[in-house]
Amino acid sequence: MTASRPSLSVQVVTFATDDPGGWDAMVDRAVAADVAGMDKLVVSDHVAFGGNLGAYADPSLGGTEGGRQPTGPDGHWLEPLTVLTYLAAHTRRIRLGTSILLAALRRPLVLAKAAATLDVLSGGRLDLGVGVGWQEEEYGAAGLDFAGRGRLLDHTLEVCQALWREERADYTSDELAFEGIHAMPKPLQPGGVPIWVSGSVNPRVARRIAAFGSGWIPWGPAMADPATGIARMREQLDRIGHDPTGLQVTGSIPVVRDDDGVDLAATMAGAPALIAAGVTDCRIGVRVPAVREAATEYLATVVDAFDSATGRVTQ
Repeated sequence: MTASRPSLSVQVVTFATDDPGGWDAMVDRAVAADVAGMDKLVVSDHVAFGGNLGAYADPSLGGTEGGRQPTGPDGHWLEPLTVLTYLAAHTRRIRLGTSILLAALRRPLVLAKAAATLDVLSGGRLDLGVGVGWQEEEYGAAGLDFAGRGRLLDHTLEVCQALWREERADYTSDELAFEGIHAMPKPLQPGGVPIWVSGSVNPRVARRIAAFGSGWIPWGPAMADPATGIARMREQLDRIGHDPTGLQVTGSIPVVRDDDGVDLAATMAGAPALIAAGVTDCRIGVRVPAVREAATEYLATVVDAFDSATGRVTQ
């Protein structure tokens, strides 16, 4: 998958308000997306919840204005890297991503090993979307400083990339120092697992993209207005001396509904404008039939509609 060829991605829901009694529907959706020709599936992340779920709607904490945590504090949330490993065994070609992983909650050495293992077992299909999150209680329960979560994330990514890229890794920072560390196997993908940085348009996120990122997952106002957001992020990157050419960006295709459900032709008519604005990973949120075969057939029509609207040549 390259930036010159727009991709089509879908989220697989790995959470539920109550115990669903099993997760076969999640697997069916993933397999259907794989067989139907979708390019990537992504899953979300939460390790634990406190009681202040209203923080999700506070942009000053990393939330999004008007947002709402979907399950309540006792919702069931599956761990994303475990899920993707399981789904890797059920799929063959679709890329597997986190959107997003709260990477700073994991010890960097262990995260580097887990991600490398998943990349190897999946045949080099992993994309690691990362962000700082919005919930102070989650950091507190992990024994980490919420106020320093940006630096914690940078530190985590520094360690991961050192271990992925160096045969004999050395690392020194205020948080950690080691030398001569061997960590095999390395990810199959050259340079390590691609990192997609999530965040709003600001200098901190721009520096994180420049240092680590293969792509950007917009957050906040940039989600609603990707054209403006992408232009502003490119300005930020240019200002710090990082060439924004080739920046990969995720953006959601607005879904158009009619009396029968989703109007696919009208929905996909919005894709070319997203791509022209700089979106390379077009995410679509649609309900699919519960039965795997029907889900596969429906998602194949989604892929066909996307290809038709964008003039994309299927590879």
